[in-house]
Amino acid sequence: MKTQFEVSAGGVVYKNTDNGRKYLMVAVKDGSIWTLPKGIVEKGEKTEAAALREVREEGGVEGKIETFLDKVELWFFQNEDGEKVRHHKIVYYYLIEYVSGDPKGHDYEVSDARWFDENEVLNVANYEKDKMILKKAIEYLRGE
Repeated sequence: MKTQFEVSAGGVVYKNTDNGRKYLMVAVKDGSIWTLPKGIVEKGEKTEAAALREVREEGGVEGKIETFLDKVELWFFQNEDGEKVRHHKIVYYYLIEYVSGDPKGHDYEVSDARWFDENEVLNVANYEKDKMILKKAIEYLRGE
């Protein structure tokens, strides 16, 4: 069986508001899955640059990297041209402070992009690995 190796990058984007800290999430798969903005690192691109680009494209916002959070390793299968292909993906996640922009400016790859408060974001996230990364970001920002 063919194995496709991929490197992706993304981030936990946050902003401080008068009503507390908010976190950016994007909806994919026709809005049925809420996840962190992330995508493939292009040839010659650094993971930090890819994370900021993906946040801009999928989340509609600009940000600046505060720190590296963690990397996640994923294995999954997809049917491609009638063939089952195994994927091995490494995703590098960064904590990104919001600078400007509006989630409504997201690209076609996502169905929606929105801010959620700390109490909502862990319940909204569909993937356990996203929840783990979000918890690391929340703990870092609390100074824990």
